[in-house]
Amino acid sequence: MNQNPAIDYQQQRFAWTPCAEQQSPGHAPVHPVVIIGAGPVGLACAIDLARQGIAVVLVDDDDTLSTGSRAICFAKRTLDIFDRIGCGQRMVDKGVGWNRGKVFLRDQAVYEFDLLPESGHARPAFINLQQYYVEGYLLEQAQQWPHIEIRWKNKVSAIAHHEDHEALTVDTPQGSYTLKARYVVAADGSRSPLRKMMGLESQGHTFRDRFLIADVKMDAPFPAERWFWFDPPFHPQQSVLLHRQPDDVWRIDFQLGWDADPVLEKTPERVIPRVRALLGEEVSFSLEWVSVYTFSCVRMERFRHGRVLFVGDAAHCVSPFGARGANSGIQDAENLAWKLAHVLQGKAPDSLLDSYASEREYAADENLLNSTRSTDFITPKSAVSRAFRDAVLGLAREHAFARRLVNSGRLSLPATLDQSPLNTPDQAAAPEAVAFTGPMRPGAPCCDAPLLQAGQPAWLLPQLGDRFVLMIFAAPAQLPAATRQALAALAQPDALRLLFISAQTATQEDERVLQTLTGQAIQVQDIDTLAAQRYDAHPGSCYLIRPDQHVSARWRSADAAAVAQALLRATGHATNTTDTTNAAQALAA
Repeated sequence: MNQNPAIDYQQQRFAWTPCAEQQSPGHAPVHPVVIIGAGPVGLACAIDLARQGIAVVLVDDDDTLSTGSRAICFAKRTLDIFDRIGCGQRMVDKGVGWNRGKVFLRDQAVYEFDLLPESGHARPAFINLQQYYVEGYLLEQAQQWPHIEIRWKNKVSAIAHHEDHEALTVDTPQGSYTLKARYVVAADGSRSPLRKMMGLESQGHTFRDRFLIADVKMDAPFPAERWFWFDPPFHPQQSVLLHRQPDDVWRIDFQLGWDADPVLEKTPERVIPRVRALLGEEVSFSLEWVSVYTFSCVRMERFRHGRVLFVGDAAHCVSPFGARGANSGIQDAENLAWKLAHVLQGKAPDSLLDSYASEREYAADENLLNSTRSTDFITPKSAVSRAFRDAVLGLAREHAFARRLVNSGRLSLPATLDQSPLNTPDQAAAPEAVAFTGPMRPGAPCCDAPLLQAGQPAWLLPQLGDRFVLMIFAAPAQLPAATRQALAALAQPDALRLLFISAQTATQEDERVLQTLTGQAIQVQDIDTLAAQRYDAHPGSCYLIRPDQHVSARWRSADAAAVAQALLRATGHATNTTDTTNAAQALAA
C-alpha cells in the first residue's frame, strides 16, 4: 500500500488499459458483480465483497479521484465500517476528530452539544477528512485485493437485461465492449447515468437556496468543533458553518440565497471579502477550493430493480446539513455486500437482496426526514417559519427546552432497522425471560466497548468482524455441556463464530472448552463491565450479530435451536426448521 503522506490525491491520474473483453474478441465472461462508480461508496462496496471472496469489476468513467473537500464529516458508525474493511486507522490518524459543537445567534453562543459524552469508545463521534483522502485510502486498500479489477475511463452507456445476467455496453478510449454481470451495483452518483438509462427517477424536494463552500488554508485558533452561526454580523440574515480539516484547511459554508449568481459567487473577488469578514483583517489565508451548490432531499422509490441495486447518492440524496450523504452511502454498501456474498456463494436465496432494499429505503426515509427538518430550520421559506426559528434561537440562551429545538443539522446517526424481516423479535426469542432494556434491540447497530483479549487491550467491534457471531455473556465452561455441543454444530467457518464475553479472565477449563469448538470461538474479558451494561446482558445472555454488525436476535440464555432458527431467518431462509441438527445442515447447504 502507498503510505506516502505527501501524495496529492487530487492530482493523481490512472491509466486506461484494455480489458480482457477487448483483448480477446468473443471473450465475454459473466462476472459475479460489476460496480459502477469508484467513489467512496463504490470502493467500500468492492473492498467488502472482496474480503468475502467475491470477485468484483469496478468501472469508472473518469481517471481521477475527487477534488475539493466535498464530503468531509465521517461519523463513528462509518469509521467502524472503515475499521472492519481495513483502513479505519489511516482515516482517524489523518482526520480531525471531534465530538463537540456550538451554535451562535449573531455573535453570541446559544447552544453547545457533545455527541459522545461517555468514554469507552474506540472512535470519536466524527472525524473531518477531505473526500479525496477517503477515496485515496480506500483505493489503496482496494488495490491490495486481487479479487478487485478497477477499470478507469470505462463509461457505461447502455444496459440490457437478461434472465441470468445484465449486459452493459462500456465505452473506452479504444472503442466499446460488452461487460456481463450477475449483479450490477450502481454507485454512480446523484445524477446516476444508469438510473436514467433504466428510465427511473428520484422523487422528493429540491430546495431553492444556494450555499458557497470555501476551503481556506490558514493558521487559526479555532478549536476542532463544529460552529454554526445564524444571522452573524459578518454575514447578516444568512447562516455560516465552520469545520476544521487536516492540513490547516478550514471548510466554511456561506448561505447565499436563491438569487445568487453561482458563477459570480465563486470568483475570488466575491469569496475573499466574505472569508475576511469572518476571520478579521489580521488573519492571513489562501483559498484551496471553492464551489457553489444547491441540494435536494430525494430518493428512488425502490433501490432494487432485479439484478441492479442502487447505493449511495444514486439511490438517495439529502442536504449536506447533518453529514448524512456519504455516511448513509457507506452504510448502504456494507448492508449490500454481505448479502450479495451470501447469495453468490449459495448460502442465501436471491430474495435476501430484497431486504437490502427495504432496510436501506427505511434508513433513507429517516435521513430524508431529518435532513428536510434541518434545512427548513436553517433556510425558512415563510414568515411564520422564520418567526418560529428566531423565537427558538432567542429562547435557547436561557431555556433548555428551546435548545432541543435548535436544528442546525441533526447530525448523522445510523438507522435502527426495527422492521427488518431478518430480525427475530424479542417476544419470539424469549417470551418468558426478563425483558431486555436499552437500545441494543434487534435491528440496532452494535455499540463498542473496551475489552481485554489475552490480557491485551481490545475493543468489542473488531471481535465481531464480518461474519455472523453469537455473542455470549458467559465463560465457555459455564455453559451446559449439551448446549456447548449443540452450538459447536452451528459454529462453522462459513456460518457462525462464537464470542464469549466474561467478567473474569479465562480459566484452564475455559481454554479446554474453547479447543473443542473447532477454532470457531474466542473468549474476551469485559473490563469495567461496560459491554454487559450497554447490551443489558445478564449472565448467560446472548446476541446474534449480523456480518454488518447489526443485532439480529437476543436471548437471556443460549438455545442452539433458537439460534439456528434466527440464523436461517437472518439469511433469508424459511424458518420452519426446529431441529438443531437439521437447521445446521440447512445452513451448511
